[in-house]
Amino acid sequence: MSVLKQMLLSSRVAARKLAVLSSEQKNAALLVMADALQANAEEILKANALDIENAKERLGAVMIDRLTLNEKRIKDMADGIREVAKLPDPVGRKLEKIDRPNGLKIEKISVPMGVVAIIYESRPNVTSDAAALSLKSGNACVLRGGKDAYRSSKKIVEVLKNALRSVGLDENCINMPEDTSRESATELMTAVGLVDVLIPRGGAGLIRSCVENAKVPCIQTGTGICHIYVDETADFIAALSIIENAKTSRPSVCNAEEVCLVNEKIAGEFLPLLKRRLVDEREKDGKQPVELRLCERAAKIIDGTIAGKEDFDTEFLDYILAVKLVNGVHEAIAHIAEHSTGHSDGIVTRDEAAADSFVLGVDSAAVYVNASTRFTDGGEFGKGCEIGISTQKMHARGPMGLEELTTYKYVVRGNGQIR
Repeated sequence: MSVLKQMLLSSRVAARKLAVLSSEQKNAALLVMADALQANAEEILKANALDIENAKERLGAVMIDRLTLNEKRIKDMADGIREVAKLPDPVGRKLEKIDRPNGLKIEKISVPMGVVAIIYESRPNVTSDAAALSLKSGNACVLRGGKDAYRSSKKIVEVLKNALRSVGLDENCINMPEDTSRESATELMTAVGLVDVLIPRGGAGLIRSCVENAKVPCIQTGTGICHIYVDETADFIAALSIIENAKTSRPSVCNAEEVCLVNEKIAGEFLPLLKRRLVDEREKDGKQPVELRLCERAAKIIDGTIAGKEDFDTEFLDYILAVKLVNGVHEAIAHIAEHSTGHSDGIVTRDEAAADSFVLGVDSAAVYVNASTRFTDGGEFGKGCEIGISTQKMHARGPMGLEELTTYKYVVRGNGQIR
């Protein structure tokens, strides 16, 4: 029996124990976990420093930022766990009640999934987010982190397992394989009967591998080719602020803007302002400027790089923005339908009819009107934190929190009825 299979069997035992815990027991454990993270911040930061040092030769500055922890980010992780503790317990909710003519009383009740496996890459904060959401929703989690963040994630898991033991809970509620090879990922994908749901969280390659190879149920989380369309009636000041935030506040994350669509009627006036805001002013202020990759018509108005064939289908995760002119909201919708990954797309407009057309026509997990796509996040959506952002259309779509980690069962009560 492999080490990972033994771990999964231990996780199943822990999941059965978790499923019957009270809300008070789970919340108490979460608060201890949050305190433990901050109390052990120094050890976590030491492990993170080793990860960063080892990754410098392989990763660029933007991805290093994604990997980096500091005291504020650890506090944010702890606060995320505390927010989860405040949320209503998703387990045991009565979703539906049916009284049949024969006297049977049927209730549809929310229950945990069981064992949730998460395969993720170089974001150590995912470790604590996933552990907190899994525990509150009554699930044991198996966290298969990437090699770049392995030391950081391992230390976080160690701290959280110690916290569980201190309150008398099974430490196997949270497990993390030591093996970060492709083989361990494949073993999780094919652990039928041991893994109840698999959630990949990372780049396009990881997600594609899980979707194509998983034999266990898999929730597809998304790469984010996120668009913002600037309509002809847009408030330019608001549009520039939204675009800069969506592109530059943290370009390495999946809710960052990758494509800007601009109505051709305002392009002559708006594009120079866009270049000044994202390139010239950022350079002047000592910030990383954004490389603009322009369609041919946009390139006749401002300087930038001519967009290549793949630039409107690329999740850059960097200070790069593809820019295209369109003739109106319907062409913007058509472009998004062809190129979007269904994550987050937005419109900046003062025309309610254009906004309504955009909202109705864009089939993405989150559709924005006059706001940054960077809000597609479990914490920002009031879920405490998130276990991933689903771009599929099954039971989970958008930021996945507690409810998305539950399923349901029917409880049927009778007094001797037979069929």
